[in-house]
Amino acid sequence: MNIPIYQVDAFTSEVFSGNPAAVCIIEEWLDDNIMQSIASENNLSETAFIVQRDGQFKIRWFTPRTEVDLCGHATLASAFVLFEEELIEDNTVTFESQSGPLTVEHLDNGLLSMNFPSRRPIACEKPEVLEDALDTNVVATLASRDLLVILENEEEVSNLLPNLELLSRIKEYMAVIVSAKGNKVDFVSRFFAPNAGIPEDPVTGSSHCTLIPYWSEQLNKDKLHALQLSPRGGELFCEDMGGRVVMKGKAVMYMKGEIYI
Repeated sequence: MNIPIYQVDAFTSEVFSGNPAAVCIIEEWLDDNIMQSIASENNLSETAFIVQRDGQFKIRWFTPRTEVDLCGHATLASAFVLFEEELIEDNTVTFESQSGPLTVEHLDNGLLSMNFPSRRPIACEKPEVLEDALDTNVVATLASRDLLVILENEEEVSNLLPNLELLSRIKEYMAVIVSAKGNKVDFVSRFFAPNAGIPEDPVTGSSHCTLIPYWSEQLNKDKLHALQLSPRGGELFCEDMGGRVVMKGKAVMYMKGEIYI
């Protein structure tokens, strides 16, 4: 069995930056263990699998350790592949997923615009090991699928050297998002998910499903400009639509080939 595979850098217009994702196009779902093994072999933060059935696209995402219910950058990468390889005729594609319909539109300026569910966080108790794990003072903690941690300023987010072993003890959440108001953008963030096999994710679309509604309320504005301050870095143009959020970014092809199983 040969499976087409693409590696795309998402939320960037240049290779070697943004967030790399693998995209596999298959005719029907493979056994879960095989898809997990492929994702582990790829050793990227996410591998997306796409099935086209009855004119509709279905998508699933796997980290090196587990399947996840939502991934932004690998969805952006998947749409980019479909547009780039001319596998669809329209400038819009909708994926069916565990998190409902996810629509990606190819805009005239080269941006890809993703419409995702909003995951508004609510205030929660601070996990006992959190400040030791981050080695900094925490302003606030909120919860959705992930734990959102607010710090005092952008410099604290940028300079953070978390203890991943301590972070991995926080098992109530898939990941820890660390964020603060930005100096030249609206907000900045970083994303750590050691329990999912992702020490630090370069640019994370799913985390912005939580970040966008939070910062929209805090800053009293619907349209937001965000940076993820990982070593590779990434830029997102965001909008709070109430029950949905919009994220815009670019992508670039790094590699394509075949998997032989």
